[in-house]
Amino acid sequence: MRTKSLKKNRINVITLGCSKNVYDSEVLMGQLKASGKDVVHEEEGNIVVINTCGFIDNAKAESVNMILEYADKKERGLVDKVFVTGCLSERYRPDLEKEIPNVDQFFGTTELPALLKALGADYKHELLGERLTTTPKNYAYLKIAEGCDRPCSFCAIPLMRGKHVSQTIEKLVKEAEGLAKNGVKELILIAQDLTYYGLDIYKKRNLAELLEALVQVEGIEWIRLHYAFPSGFPMDVLEIMKREPKICNYIDIPLQHISDPVLKSMKRGTTKEKTTKLLQEFRKAVPGMTIRTTLIVGYPGETQEDFETLRDWVQEMKFERLGCFTYSHEENTSAYDLIDDVPEDVKQNRANEIMEIQSQISWDLNQEKIGKTFRCIIDRKEGEHFVGRTEFDSPDVDNEVLIDASKHYVKTGEFVMVKIIDATEFDLFAEPV
Repeated sequence: MRTKSLKKNRINVITLGCSKNVYDSEVLMGQLKASGKDVVHEEEGNIVVINTCGFIDNAKAESVNMILEYADKKERGLVDKVFVTGCLSERYRPDLEKEIPNVDQFFGTTELPALLKALGADYKHELLGERLTTTPKNYAYLKIAEGCDRPCSFCAIPLMRGKHVSQTIEKLVKEAEGLAKNGVKELILIAQDLTYYGLDIYKKRNLAELLEALVQVEGIEWIRLHYAFPSGFPMDVLEIMKREPKICNYIDIPLQHISDPVLKSMKRGTTKEKTTKLLQEFRKAVPGMTIRTTLIVGYPGETQEDFETLRDWVQEMKFERLGCFTYSHEENTSAYDLIDDVPEDVKQNRANEIMEIQSQISWDLNQEKIGKTFRCIIDRKEGEHFVGRTEFDSPDVDNEVLIDASKHYVKTGEFVMVKIIDATEFDLFAEPV
């Protein structure tokens, strides 16, 4: 029996995957709202749009499960229509259409106008840069480029997102101004590869010039850099980071591995020696800088010796922030031609070992913060605590600053000076000063 929908023609957008998908969902929602549609993010709605991730096995499984869940809800009359977009849909559309026929339509990553049309909305060019943000009001992602030209052997992103395409400085400044007017204080710059920014449209690496323009935007107080690439890093970025207080002393630079044979097979275009030298230059140019990285263990052919090289290097480099993933064997990547020869339990043990080392490093670094004062942005109130971050921490992935809400009141979305009174591996406990 068909149940009556809660609210007719309310579009519920569900986002899976990375911050780049969050951005895409926000653009979609902004367009829908401009067409007069009732649109919500991850709330009840009788029309559902699932923005999927297709990066690695776990993400693909989560996306497929979400599609199946809503296809079933449609079958049972709990929702009227289900649309699927994003990376998984771009990469596996024919298979998905065959296996899950109950979905109304599948769209790729570049088919926003077609998706809008299916939802009864028009694509409005004049809305460039306008979005309905889904993050806390004080920060927003700013996607400065789409796609990637790097040949990394393990990565399927170019298959799903295409070639690198930079946005113009003018467009990004306009978008930043719009966000600032809506109360955004922190911009998190994202792309598959920040360091490539500008090469396609300005014929040179132009990240520093973009930063020079963005720091002029009134109301923006922090600018954070995510997803830089180690080879061809534009060193003038460090000069502006050191000089300009608005740019957080923070960089996210996924390094993936450090053993030379693995780096070569991964087609990373760098070596252990070059990478170590680059990081030393980072620390010299911007003392006190926080470096976040991500690593992959269990890549095809990774020997115990390769792993030990990586493990010892992590111990030596003492990254402020680090995440570690097990290798996922992805179709149509060049590494797919290699034998996925590291057993799953060995991959997992290696990842656990790296994260145990990192946990100790993080503990030691956090203990050093006790008694010190930091400027902190308050993202939200959760349970008994106000939850904030220092300039050295990105949302969702890094340390959080916890302030006891039964003793202190701070305003969400605002900056506050805090003194650290205690610390664990991944949390700092603080009181306002």
